[in-house]
Amino acid sequence: MSNMVELAIAKAITAGLREAMRKDDKVLVFGEDVAQLGGVFRVTEGLLAEFGKDRIFDSPIAESGIIGTAIGLAMRGYRPVTEIQFDGFIFPAFDQITSQLARLQNRSEGFTTMPVVIRVPYGGGIGAVEHHSESPEAYFAHTPGLRVISPSTPNDAYWMIQQAIESTDPVLFFEPKRRYWQKGMVNLDAAPGGMHQARVAVAGNDVTLVAYGPMMNVALEAAALGAEEGKSIEVIDIRSMSPIDFATIVESVKKTGRLVVAHEASTFVSVSSEIAARVAELAFYHLEAPPLRVGGFDVPYPAAKLEEKFLPDADRILDAIDRVLAY
Repeated sequence: MSNMVELAIAKAITAGLREAMRKDDKVLVFGEDVAQLGGVFRVTEGLLAEFGKDRIFDSPIAESGIIGTAIGLAMRGYRPVTEIQFDGFIFPAFDQITSQLARLQNRSEGFTTMPVVIRVPYGGGIGAVEHHSESPEAYFAHTPGLRVISPSTPNDAYWMIQQAIESTDPVLFFEPKRRYWQKGMVNLDAAPGGMHQARVAVAGNDVTLVAYGPMMNVALEAAALGAEEGKSIEVIDIRSMSPIDFATIVESVKKTGRLVVAHEASTFVSVSSEIAARVAELAFYHLEAPPLRVGGFDVPYPAAKLEEKFLPDADRILDAIDRVLAY
């Protein structure tokens, strides 16, 4: 019988970090306020008491320094897990991530591996100020040498953080912050698949709806509302934005003939752009309608009082689904 436990996404990540640190004393955790405070979202709470200040420690408020330190530690054989406190704070580290971390394995012909995990709470929905509600995943998915993943369930959160830590490649681990306290069952005995493997969350026949991270709850809500109207919507959680499991998406589109992709980020030069383009290449003759994309509007993230108008909701997704079904 499986060893099942109910956890919130935040605490599933904590449990995954704890398991990884127990298994390998080369796993180090650091970032702004992660040790004494346990992180602003309390994701690293309790790890200092268990593992001590040599395994988990606070960094200065300097994101480029956090990633530079992680690169140096990886060169010395450690497996650093860094936290960028909020999504919008990652940009001071952009140079370190894209021009150093992403390239060092290739530059050294594989001699120097970079098992660095960068944890990034991302997305909106928490009523925060500027720089606290970004969706920067496409910048990093565009950069060769980086793996980019995002869990949407506690079970995925528990296993994918461990898989990311075990990877010899650098991994951007985007955590859907507005879902941190969403609870679900976690199977402590068996991983649900590889960290880049897409998951069919709901089977359907009329249209394929692709989402990831914080948008998965909205996609599932849209599918449930659509089902009440007789629409059979297949929902796919891609779980990974780089690489993307196109095979699962294409197989679904060949069955349904229609595709809608939804995420919080702007749709311009986005993960949804790549999915729509690749499906058009690989399943063109199976499409009954053009692929449609639903995302945040192409404007800077708005003030908190406007964010619910900015973020895609079930109605906006269902509008796109109605349009592809009517085509």
